[in-house]
Amino acid sequence: MRYVISLGLLLVLLWLALSGVYKPVIFFLGAGSVILVVWLSVRMDVVGVEHNPVLFSWRLAAYWLWLLGQLVKSNLHVSKLVFQIDKVRPRLLTVPVPHQAAVSKVTYGNSVTLTPGTVTLRLTRDRLEAHALDEESARDLEAGHMARKISWLERQAEGES
Repeated sequence: MRYVISLGLLLVLLWLALSGVYKPVIFFLGAGSVILVVWLSVRMDVVGVEHNPVLFSWRLAAYWLWLLGQLVKSNLHVSKLVFQIDKVRPRLLTVPVPHQAAVSKVTYGNSVTLTPGTVTLRLTRDRLEAHALDEESARDLEAGHMARKISWLERQAEGES
């Protein structure tokens, strides 16, 4: 029950932050939306320990900040590649996925795709296949910095420090 309540509270806070309109009719529609999403989540059996919206606590915010820095860095790199087209050497690569939880694996795949210069093509239990725009992007992915950051999130979710 606490997971359902935490999901509901998180959705209410997100809705309030994003809507920007605080009129009675809009509050009513927002409450209905939140109730519908929570009900559907319970019906689909996606509310629980692994899907807890507050699973990663403060570490998720730290990861988002780190990822934002990576996005800026990658955007600048890809912008340089636009003017140095001879350095573009597309490459397909496969890297290990060291994560146990499905949500961590999906976070990894989505983070790779969000980062300019790399796109996740396939995500399996233990492998991630990706397309990299150039050698530097491929080396960054093979180095495993992003995978280690997500493992840091996963350890917190499991109760380790």
